[in-house]
Parts: sequence; C-alpha cells; structure tokens
Amino acid sequence: MAKKSSVRFECSSCGATYSAWSGKCSTCGLWNTIQEQVVSAESLVASTGRSLEPQSLKDVVKYENIKRITTGIKDFDTVLGGGFVPGSVTLVAGEPGIGKSTILLQVAAAVAANGSVLYVSGEESAHQVALRAKRLGAVADKLSIAVSSSANDIARTISEGDYSLVIVDSIQTVGVEEISSSIGTISQITNSTQLLTSAAKKVHSALILVGHVTKEGSIAGPKVLEHTVDTVLQLEGDRYGGFKLLRSIKNRFGSTGETGIFEMVESGLRTVENPSAALLAERQVSDGSVVLATIEGSRALLVEIQALVNTTTYGYPKRAASGFDINRLNLLIAMLERRTKLKLADKDIYINVVGGIKISEPAADLAVVMAIASASKGMQLKKNAVVFGELGLSGEVRHVPFIEKRISEALKLGFETAIGPKNSTIKKGLSSVPNVREALNTFLEKE
Repeated sequence: MAKKSSVRFECSSCGATYSAWSGKCSTCGLWNTIQEQVVSAESLVASTGRSLEPQSLKDVVKYENIKRITTGIKDFDTVLGGGFVPGSVTLVAGEPGIGKSTILLQVAAAVAANGSVLYVSGEESAHQVALRAKRLGAVADKLSIAVSSSANDIARTISEGDYSLVIVDSIQTVGVEEISSSIGTISQITNSTQLLTSAAKKVHSALILVGHVTKEGSIAGPKVLEHTVDTVLQLEGDRYGGFKLLRSIKNRFGSTGETGIFEMVESGLRTVENPSAALLAERQVSDGSVVLATIEGSRALLVEIQALVNTTTYGYPKRAASGFDINRLNLLIAMLERRTKLKLADKDIYINVVGGIKISEPAADLAVVMAIASASKGMQLKKNAVVFGELGLSGEVRHVPFIEKRISEALKLGFETAIGPKNSTIKKGLSSVPNVREALNTFLEKE
C-alpha cells in the first residue's frame, strides 16, 4: 500500500512552517503569507546511502590554482575578490530600477569577449533585452539570449551547453514543473535555485541569479536562498540619482569588506575613480555643513553631512534623516542636550548625507553632532577640516579604525587637518578632541 503524502504550511516571507493554517505568521508577523505545501512521504524516508571516500586535504586542488573569470569592471571584480570562480553561484539583489540588469548585461558582454555567455530572461522579451544591450553597447558575438520561466529548461540548457557564465534574471520568475505551487513561492524559489545550481556546478559554469527585494530592503524569498548560493551582492543607492554602491554581504571566495562605487551614465553603470572629489565638487561652506571621513569597504571616502535646525511650529519636534539611522540620530540629540548647553527640545532637526550614500558606521557620530551644533548656532568650522569619531553617552570621543587612511584621503583633497579621537601614534594631520563639548568650543566659530 502506497504511503500518503503529508501537508504542511509555510510562510512565504520568512519560511516558518506550521502544522495548520493561520491568517498571521507568528514568526515575522505578516498576514496572509502562510501557504499550503504538499510533502511526498517517499521523500521523507531515509535512503540506505553509501560509504563516502574522504580525501586528504593536501590532495584537494587549492582555490589559488583556479583561474577566475574577470569582468573588466574594476570595482565589480574587487567586490567579488578577483572575479567569478567557475562553478560558483552569485545572487545579485537590489531595488527595482537600481541598475541590476544594466550592470549584469555589461558584465555579460565583457565576459563574452573571452568565453561564451548565456543570458536568460524570465521578465522581459528577447527584443527588450536586445534594445537595452544596443543602448549600452553590450552586443557581443558570444553573448546568447534566451527567454524562459521554466527552471527545468534552463537547467537542461546549462548542462548541454559550454558556457563560462550564465545569468538568470530573475530567480523569482522561474519555477520547477514538478511543483504545483505558483511561481515566486518559497518552494519554487528553493527548488529552482537548487536545480540551477546543480546544473551549473556539474559543467563548471559561473551562475548569476538576480533577486528581488522587499519594501524593507531585505532580499525577497526564503533565507535559505542566501545560504544556498556562494556569494550575495547587493546594489544600493538612490534609483533616481547619486552613486550606486555594490556591497558583498556573503562571499565564500573573498572578503565581504569591499565596496564598489558606480554612477549611472547613458552607457550604463560606470566606476567612479575618485568618489570623494565627486561628492564634494558642489559643496558650499556654510553653517550645518561638515565633511565626514568615512570608510566604505577598504577605501576612505569623504562625504558631506548637512544639518538643518529650525524652531518647531508644533508641540512635538520633527527629526528626519536621509542616509543616516534615525534611531542613532535621536540618541545623539539626547546626548548633545545633556552634555552641552544646546537646547534642542523645541527644534526640528534634519540630517542629509549628500550623494545618496548611506552611513552606518559609528565614526559618523562626531560629524553629525557638529553639523547639528553648527546649524543650531549659525556657526561653522574654524579650519578646513574633516571630522570623524564615535561618541559615547557621556560625550567622550572614542577610537575608530583606519585613522591613517582617513587622514591621508583628507590631506590628498586639500584639507588641512582631521578632527577626531586621540591617537598617540599619529603626529601630523590630526587635531585630537577628548569629548564633544571641547570639539564644539574649539572648532566652531561665527561666520
């Protein structure tokens, strides 16, 4: 007698499983995301298996001996750790319109100069992709285009072809024929990824999967999708302008600390050779403007922090930030009121990081606080200086990494000094401050 299939319920957002359906997922808190999934009883039966044949680690081929597939796009290769590893799987995610398909078409054309490339579109027609390729100048003899939403067909094509690189745009638009659930569900995404990955690794083709993101900015689909692939890249920035940042969230073949900086031009995404100079090109020295020396990946970057402080017309003051964490901003404002003589309880405070850059490192604290104080009192920095340093709740300026690199970038662009935490090893180019009160009293003056 054949065993019956069992039924379980999965959340399409977070992947949590339940034995019965409910309207709300208790794990992620979303409504109407729990869907029924049929699990074959045969798939749950443990196989007898076979004995493995372990190898000595010395006999295994080292990664250094594997020749990577370079794209010719400097920052893209840097983020990958030197290029694509044959047989690796890379997930590229980002908001709609940010430039994922654009940069991948540029990558495909560059790789096609030395090897065969397959671009599979599940969202657009071949004609639409061809029009974009023509506009970008990404037409190559060894670049092939296919349109399909069947993971089975794509996997068969990969297995029978001799491709150096395969791009699937996107993983949320393809599905496996053996699964009855609709395309885009957890089971379809998971099984499609596993099927395509298996096919690519057998023929040592580098595989790129394009992924969507949720409205919160996280990668859509189950978290197991990120665990399955070898590399996860995220393209960030303002879709309507500013710089685009390519970050590595996960990388089995390189560092996750590298960042690529691009700008959108008519011919596609172009690497920014000197982003600090580009970001400060239109800066006007005034109150509320402070230059921050931050670190993006392994490079130093100078970014302008702008603050605007107005007396509120309502009972509750408004605090808003673009490119900076709003919770961190509220914490810094509370510390600034407590440790200095500034009165900000009746002030609307707005913070903007110029260029569409998002700053998350604590070293931005001192620059943000000095920008707020500058805007509040109508004062500006005495010296032509950059600012960096983490602040504690007592107002002390704490140590941050890569101080030499920040100072070097500032001096290279013509700044006289850097205002930051004390460092006994640096004798030139650093004006040390022990706390936020001394920083404001020493380096701010009336215009």
